[in-house]
Amino acid sequence: MSRPRRLLIITGVTLAIWGMGFGLYYALFVEHQTIDKIDGALAAGFSEAAGGDFIAARESLQVYADTRFNYVRSVDVHSHWIVLAMMLIAFGIVFDRLRLTEKQRIVFAWLLCVGSAIFPLGVILQTLDRGIITQAVAALGAAMVIITLAVVAFGFVRREKN
Repeated sequence: MSRPRRLLIITGVTLAIWGMGFGLYYALFVEHQTIDKIDGALAAGFSEAAGGDFIAARESLQVYADTRFNYVRSVDVHSHWIVLAMMLIAFGIVFDRLRLTEKQRIVFAWLLCVGSAIFPLGVILQTLDRGIITQAVAALGAAMVIITLAVVAFGFVRREKN
């Protein structure tokens, strides 16, 4: 088995296990409390607005918005890790057919693996800090995956040299 193939398959399996583990942890220990917090904050916000307490309503709706932001990222991130993992495994199976040199395949396999790991990591880190650094981590990972996928697509359609 070639190095790029082994790297893609092992990283894919590892990311799939990690994504499923994160999803299981979130579903068992966090999700229900988060949904209760979302529902409670929304109900409180509307109730406070109906009672004329617009400052408290605004605060409750901000809690709703922040909690919902974190919920969406937490739910999305485990599926992103799993889908990217499946992509790595699938590419691992056919990566040796790319019409690129062995060295190029190694470089692009690494870029795919690193991008597939740090894109969802940057997304989940946004639940802790919404600053520019976590956004940059997510954007860098996404860019690595997108650019590498374009190169891989080119490598599959490129003609053999005569």
